[in-house]
Amino acid sequence: MKISERALGMTTSPIRRLGPYADAAVKAGKKIYRLNIGQPDIATSPKFMEAIRNFDQKVVAYGNSQGDMNLIKAIQKYYDSWDMHYETKNIFITNGGSEALELAIFSLCDPGDEILVFEPYYANYTTFAKLASAKVTAVPTNAEDGYRLPDQATVEKYINDKTRAILLTNPGNPTGVVYNKQEMDMIAEVVKKYNIALIADEVYREFVYDGTYTSFGTYKDLEQNLIMVDSVSKRYSACGARIGCVLSKNEELCAQFMKLCQARLCAPTVEQIGAAALYDTPASYLEEVNKEYKKRRDTIAAGLAKIPGLVSSQPKGAFYVMVKFPVDDAEKFAIWMLQDFEKNGETVMIAPGNGFYATPGKGVDEARLAYVLICEDLERAMELLAAAVQEYPGRKI
Repeated sequence: MKISERALGMTTSPIRRLGPYADAAVKAGKKIYRLNIGQPDIATSPKFMEAIRNFDQKVVAYGNSQGDMNLIKAIQKYYDSWDMHYETKNIFITNGGSEALELAIFSLCDPGDEILVFEPYYANYTTFAKLASAKVTAVPTNAEDGYRLPDQATVEKYINDKTRAILLTNPGNPTGVVYNKQEMDMIAEVVKKYNIALIADEVYREFVYDGTYTSFGTYKDLEQNLIMVDSVSKRYSACGARIGCVLSKNEELCAQFMKLCQARLCAPTVEQIGAAALYDTPASYLEEVNKEYKKRRDTIAAGLAKIPGLVSSQPKGAFYVMVKFPVDDAEKFAIWMLQDFEKNGETVMIAPGNGFYATPGKGVDEARLAYVLICEDLERAMELLAAAVQEYPGRKI
């Protein structure tokens, strides 16, 4: 049996690929502080379970391909609260934010086309592009200046006649960067100048800790080029519900979304009912969650600042921080921590940084940390991480 080149060309997740080492560590009796995956420990809004418990249909039938209209209207109302109005015909329910990204890329790209990203970037962007026989073209940023975007002239050097879109996470995953108005204006100008799409992945919109947040959806002159990607996963701590959405005011593009939605038949019926109820969650829930993550951000930042030779920016949003370790190889360091390191039977798991880059050799000494643990656990994880850096055989300083 022949395996497709498409499948063989896929890369493993930098977030999940060390799972076997973690399983072995747990089997050996170690407690692991998992900073590798963005799985919030915040309780899911109870609205979700209440709605599912009240589900009493005799048959779990196919739903509308576009999505459940109650959920679509709930999302419409949510966007209205952000001063971004979308007609219901412009909102499509997806199997998580992942399928929303797939629909966007499949609708834009032919084989050989390119999606412009800024590295480090969410690793699955590469996978979604490859599924469409397209590829990512990565514009570099660096840890020393906080992973800020380069100037317009630099960005334009990476655009060619195969470029179909700029894909940007704001707030950033894995960097925690919240882009300022100057950076956003620059991206908007490039999109308009070359008449390409802007795929705005804004699933962490609520998680901004310093200053205010501006959405690309407020740029009126981008309406025909903008594709918005969203999800209930992080906002309401409902990752396993796998409900997201893709939004666009471009009618021709929406027609393609509908074709793809019909091909996958529909999003899960019961989960959509639960997700619709999530949008009735009171604002106080999100306010409290935001405060908690800000405390966690400050806790991990304080711990990282105590590790000699480590370079880390102060994340402004999401719940990730990208760090540069004084080690020869962050993936080897991560495996070593799971296999060979422990203090009182405890160790730490991180996501190696090389998987968040497209450029070979980049991110080798970096890692993404997700501050999704309670502050006491984060403090202990930072103590362990500091000790591990000191003891690691491949330490640089």
